[in-house]
Amino acid sequence: MPDVLIVGSYITDLTARTAALPKPGETVIGTDFQTGPGGKGGNQAAAAARLGSEVVFVTKIGRDAFGEQAKHHFMKEGIADTYIIETEEAPTGTALIAVDDKGENMIVVTPGACGHLSAGEVEQAEKVFEEAPVLLLQLETGMGAVEKAAELAFRKGAEIILNPAPYRELPDRLLQKVTYLTPNETEAEEMTGVAVTDKDSAEKAAAILLSRGVSTVIITLGRKGCFVMNNYEKFTVSGEPVKAVDTTGAGDAFNGALAHFISTGMELHEACLLANRAAAVSVTRTGTAPAMARLEELKRL
Repeated sequence: MPDVLIVGSYITDLTARTAALPKPGETVIGTDFQTGPGGKGGNQAAAAARLGSEVVFVTKIGRDAFGEQAKHHFMKEGIADTYIIETEEAPTGTALIAVDDKGENMIVVTPGACGHLSAGEVEQAEKVFEEAPVLLLQLETGMGAVEKAAELAFRKGAEIILNPAPYRELPDRLLQKVTYLTPNETEAEEMTGVAVTDKDSAEKAAAILLSRGVSTVIITLGRKGCFVMNNYEKFTVSGEPVKAVDTTGAGDAFNGALAHFISTGMELHEACLLANRAAAVSVTRTGTAPAMARLEELKRL
């Protein structure tokens, strides 16, 4: 039985490091290049699996070289691939990533096959929805797949974590099924019109999202940690002071870890504290899925 079910994107990361990110129309010289597994769904699956969760991943990949790399990655990380769909009609998704010396990044995502994951294909995995206590979703696939997954999980009484990234308009009928909504500051502002710059503005944005039917709002604040609010409590969890090498995938590290710790029955404050630690570990090294933390690293931090 899975601890965490993830429906979402698998994308191959094509990452170049450079001293400074290019301005529009500018060409810069890179210092390093690597390819590796990624995508928000893939990163979050790796994050949860490395912490000890039994993870089932529903996604779609192409029958191509990147798809073969994906299958090898799933096997290596212990991610169940029973419901991973292969297609010849679209290539495996890719992300073009540039990372500068400060660890900041610019990303262009081409979803490819996972962008064509359909509601009907998600429904074919209905059996696993009966078993998983936690469903984790993001927005790099089509909305039909996202809404169908939320519908199936809600019907079975699972807790649903929705990471609303990359941002898009979301219907209230979806938000009303969400147990934990995890926007970053930018996504929270896009969803509410409130610029999140401090605790007061985070609380104002969270209140708007709660009014739309979400049970709990967790606004991630990068190195500042996160702000958490529901109808019973509100609190801030401080970030971990580490030297960032590559911030790509930090939000995915947080969400995958949150799903893992929620699935164990851990109290929310503690789960957010440890999810912050997982994100902090991930930014201390390069890459996305390969940078995800293991449990012993959180204990050391």
